Amino acid sequence: MGESAIEARGLRKVFTTLVRKPGLAGAVRSLLAPERESKVAVDEVSFGVAEGELVALLGPNGAGKSTTIKMLTGILTPTAGEVRVGGRVPQQDRIANAKLIGAVFGQRTQLWWDLPALESFSVLRDIFEVADGAYKRRLEELDGLLQLSSFWNLRPRHMSLGQRVRADLAASLLHDPPTVFLDEPTIGMDAIAKEQIRGFLRHQVAERGRTVVLTTHDMGEVSRLAKRAVLINQGRVVYDGGLAELHREYGNGWKVKVIVDGVLPELPGFLGNEGEAMVFGGEDHDEQRRLVRLLLDRDDVRDVQIHGDDLEEVMTTVYRKRGAMLA
Repeated sequence: MGESAIEARGLRKVFTTLVRKPGLAGAVRSLLAPERESKVAVDEVSFGVAEGELVALLGPNGAGKSTTIKMLTGILTPTAGEVRVGGRVPQQDRIANAKLIGAVFGQRTQLWWDLPALESFSVLRDIFEVADGAYKRRLEELDGLLQLSSFWNLRPRHMSLGQRVRADLAASLLHDPPTVFLDEPTIGMDAIAKEQIRGFLRHQVAERGRTVVLTTHDMGEVSRLAKRAVLINQGRVVYDGGLAELHREYGNGWKVKVIVDGVLPELPGFLGNEGEAMVFGGEDHDEQRRLVRLLLDRDDVRDVQIHGDDLEEVMTTVYRKRGAMLA
């Protein structure tokens, strides 16, 4: 990883809406003497992302993730605070910023609904002023990674969800942006399609050095792709750090269940029995590894099951503890 690709400092976003009273009298009152209320969606959010880093931006529904992403991409202007992507303020120079970033929003497509995907790619080539030679090379590379040519003559309305997201990913990368924002890119996909997208993202980070900010509710996706997570709750950052550290600080430790035909000597971490299985547990993962090695060296062990922390449960613990601190 290199220098900072994304910097968010003290981001705050307040939405103001008109309060509408019920009935005809309420409608007239709203027209003559409008009453407004404000809602803070994001409050003092600060974090950075290094070049070539994949960071998971996580949080429950309504936590402020999507609002944060929209400020980072330049779609929304912060009420307060500062954003820089590639050294530029996205809201001040939207055209230059558009050439620096790619974005995929799982519920929306940037493809033209009634054009074959390949024609949409050609339109995007012209919009971003990509030279013909570079466009051809990138399209060939993306086709090799995403198998686009098998369906790129289809209109998006006739594509499966997995095909459409693959086409959207290609569309977001045709101009070769160094930074990519992905908001729920695999929502609704089956397991095979998800793994294909994950493999593609690993390649983009490891081989192409792209910076990726990913929001998702799929914790399996986070575990497979990210080493670092930024957790947002109630519009504020409640955790920013590595997934391993997250597990250590907020997890419930490890468990190992073993079924053995013989008699085990006294081993550390024994918690009790569940049926015919002996259960061991603790928080020291070095101790877990030593235990597993001892068990695997025995000929009379019939079954060993290793259980780590569930990331979703760990995150729930973070939200509960840090949320109480913010309240």
